Amino acid sequence: MTSRERVIKTINHEKTDRVPIDLGVHFSTGISAFAYRNLREYLGLSTDNIEMTDCVQLLVRVDYDILERFHIDTVLLNPTWPSMHRWNPRDGFYFNVPDTFNPQRDENGGWQIEFNGEKLYMPPNGYFFDGGWPDFYNLTENEKIKLFAKSAERIYKETDKFTVLMGFSGFFGGIDFACDMLTDPEDVMAQNEILLKEQIAYFDKVNAAMGKYINSIEINSDLGTQNALMCTLQSYEETVFPYLKKFCEHVHNTSDIKIFMHSCGAIYEAMEYICEAGVDAINPVQISANNMDPKRLKDNFGDRICFWGGGCDTQTVLWSKSADEVRKCTKELIDIFKPSGGFVFNQVHNIMGNVPPENIVAMYDTAYENSFYDNVEL
Repeated sequence: MTSRERVIKTINHEKTDRVPIDLGVHFSTGISAFAYRNLREYLGLSTDNIEMTDCVQLLVRVDYDILERFHIDTVLLNPTWPSMHRWNPRDGFYFNVPDTFNPQRDENGGWQIEFNGEKLYMPPNGYFFDGGWPDFYNLTENEKIKLFAKSAERIYKETDKFTVLMGFSGFFGGIDFACDMLTDPEDVMAQNEILLKEQIAYFDKVNAAMGKYINSIEINSDLGTQNALMCTLQSYEETVFPYLKKFCEHVHNTSDIKIFMHSCGAIYEAMEYICEAGVDAINPVQISANNMDPKRLKDNFGDRICFWGGGCDTQTVLWSKSADEVRKCTKELIDIFKPSGGFVFNQVHNIMGNVPPENIVAMYDTAYENSFYDNVEL
């Protein structure tokens, strides 16, 4: 079974040989440049050509030697930057970054960026930037679709990996948007009606350019805080859910492309609507958030959606515990999410810059060792 087949069958809740494993297909399933550099050094691999792909969270492109080492079934779609230069944020760390990315030191030793009206800042010895989220490709929509389509075709023809195109809306815009859902619901619905038309038109362009080469699109819809939904469930049902459902229906009716939804936080209450809308996979499955008990999630929604993540607690375990404790946490969570399929292994959100390399190795080796179904009926 190829990696691509394995992931697609898993999303479809069909029988597979093992749980698929992901590292870096999305900007919430990846690894910090700092942790990645340390991991490569720990494994005795070259650190000379590490490419930074998300210049805000400072995530990297996971190279094929690492994909093979950890039996990863996915690969990042985003193409290499058209032109790059070297950036040295601190001693021993050198990364290839786009020419449009030019951080400047401030008087306190931190890093500042101003690009296309966006301002970002990283403190001394920080691991990521805060502020805006500019697109450092700096291309028109059509130029970007053309560039990404070439990458998608190459991945499809030259590898067996599953890939995801990021960048679609989940029709929810954060805490200020949540307030508008209560005070001005008609305005919110009018905005989402316009957004729905725009997103369908954009998807149709994407589908025409690369639909036969990509396996999934990502919709971004961060609904949860650490403790609860950002909005009321009633306002979500009335002002967001109908548009999400219509968009999912359009994608499914016009293509074989899967829908990968990113939403952090305590989103248990919204899961019924997410499933009913037609979302195929949910990420990052933040099991450390309130009311996000893994067994309860699996028992109540495991036959209706693919859990993409939740495989190791990054908030309280991965960065701070021993390798043995990481192994224990990882195995316990796999034992919950693995039965009956519908689970792609990934840690909860990105591997941060301070995670020890031995813990990363422990997590991914444990995932692979415990991934096989051994002919158990799904």
